[in-house]
Amino acid sequence: MSDHDNTERQTAGPASQHNRRWALGLMGLGAVALGGMLSWRRFALGPAEPEGVWQHSFADPNEDIITLADFRGSPLLLNFWATWCPPCVEEMPMLSAFYTQAREQGWEMLGLAIDQPELVRRFLEKTPVSYPIGIAGFAGVDLTRELGNTQGGLPFTVVFDRDGAISHRKLGQLKESDLAGWLAQVRGA
Repeated sequence: MSDHDNTERQTAGPASQHNRRWALGLMGLGAVALGGMLSWRRFALGPAEPEGVWQHSFADPNEDIITLADFRGSPLLLNFWATWCPPCVEEMPMLSAFYTQAREQGWEMLGLAIDQPELVRRFLEKTPVSYPIGIAGFAGVDLTRELGNTQGGLPFTVVFDRDGAISHRKLGQLKESDLAGWLAQVRGA
C-alpha cells in the first residue's frame, strides 16, 4: 500500500464516520418523533366517532335500560367510574354540580360504573348524584379502550359534541377547570 492510499483512507475515514453518525442520529430522532406522534395521536385524538359506540345499552341501578343513542344530538359527558376507585368517588359531587348547571345549557351526562350492580346500588343510596348512572360492569373497560383509554384506568371521561364526535377525553381525576373549559368550548343544543 502506498503512502498516498494511506493518506486518502485517513482523511476519508473520519469524515465518513462523522457523516454516518449524523445520519444515524437523524434516523434515531426521526424514529423517536414518529413513535411519539403515533402514540400521542392514538390516545389524544383516536377516532372522532368510534364505530358502534352509540349502539351500547346499560341497565341503571333500578334495572331500567339506558341507551347511549338516546343522548346523541346534545353534548354528552360520559364518565367511567367505580365504587372502589377513590378519585372516581371524590369527583362525583363536582360532576353532580356540573350536570345541574350544564343541563340548563343542553348538556347530557351519564356515569358508567365499572362495577357490580349491588355495589353501585348501595353506593348511590349513600351518595346520590343528579345525573343518570348506568352499570357497565367490568366489560365496560373494553368500551373505555374503544374510546381511547388504552390503559383501561379510572376515572376516565369522554365529552361528545352535539354531532356525536369526541371533543375531549381525560384519564384521571377531573378538576373544575376541565369542566369549565369543556362547557365553554362545546356548545349546548
